[in-house]
Amino acid sequence: PHTPTLLISQLDSKGRSHLTLTTCVCGVTVVTQKPPVVTVRKGDTASLDCNLGTVQNSAARWYKQVPGGVPQFVLFFYHAKSAPTYGSGFSSPKFTSNHQSKSDYRLIINTVEETDSAVYYCQTLDSSVNSTLPPPVLTILPPSSDELKSSKVTLPCLASQMAMGYADVSWTAGGNPVTGGIATSGLVPQADKTFQLSSCLTVDTSEWNQDKVFSCKVTAGSKFAEKGIKKSECSTE
Repeated sequence: PHTPTLLISQLDSKGRSHLTLTTCVCGVTVVTQKPPVVTVRKGDTASLDCNLGTVQNSAARWYKQVPGGVPQFVLFFYHAKSAPTYGSGFSSPKFTSNHQSKSDYRLIINTVEETDSAVYYCQTLDSSVNSTLPPPVLTILPPSSDELKSSKVTLPCLASQMAMGYADVSWTAGGNPVTGGIATSGLVPQADKTFQLSSCLTVDTSEWNQDKVFSCKVTAGSKFAEKGIKKSECSTE
């Protein structure tokens, strides 16, 4: 299901950014990028094209990896949407995206800086093989007894054993969607080639004491897992 295309970027002494593209293939579809080399000066715009091959009903997802670091989710864009969805620390107008067809997407990096030098992955999901992937494994933890003495508590949700490097996280409280107080990490690759992430929900202690069910849902492709917790069903230490 992962078909990343690599963008390797490095700066020369004249401040130009050389972008070299190579293609990695796995799964059924073949994801490719062009042109093979892009050279831009500091302050200019870099455009990276990604073709999703036979996939026409899935988004293009972009990741940035600084040498020695872990991949950071930049954005995903689906041709039926009006705007991209961004990862933490990335936003418009610095990073934008558009599409030329249902399988041709473009990542645009405006006002290029030295810090943009990285490896960029273009990824998509091939639904024809997605059905064989397992759902994420979730663990949700209650607040400690010391934390209950304060005005707010934090509920960590840990997702592991994910077979793909992107996921969507959502929370509900008493069955209602939660929009604030959520902090979600980026996905971290593991030695066994799976990914994991953590998402923390912070709520008022008084709301926790109401014995509401707080649920964490993690979706990766067509697979998802959801786990809930409430005060009366757990003990604190």
